Amino acid sequence: MSLDLKRRFALGMSGLTAFAIGMAITLDPQSFYSSYGIVLPPQPNLMSELRAPAANLAALGLIILCGAFYQKLVQTSALLGAMVFSAFAVGRTISFVLDGWPSESILAAFAIEVFLAVLCLWVVGGNVKSAAPA
Repeated sequence: MSLDLKRRFALGMSGLTAFAIGMAITLDPQSFYSSYGIVLPPQPNLMSELRAPAANLAALGLIILCGAFYQKLVQTSALLGAMVFSAFAVGRTISFVLDGWPSESILAAFAIEVFLAVLCLWVVGGNVKSAAPA
């Protein structure tokens, strides 16, 4: 597999992950969070507060995904992916310190977020090298 194809695959996987999670929460937050053992009351304000950032995550996922198909968007998409997934990992780390150790499913999500952040940073680094003058 060529390096360019690996970068595109990394952005595709990152973008699809963000889009799928964002859409799952947007469309049915109660089901999504129940998979983590979290029971959400059907309170309209809470649902709005969960759906809005989830829709944002889905939209960001689409932009990240576009980098897999459009060469001009590779750097932007990779930087965005690194920022999105790093922010989740940092937020969870703060929660570990302030709130205590979460369940294994949350730790698995944390590991995936760190992996995708590193993967996007790898794409950024590789893209900078390939764009540098010889």
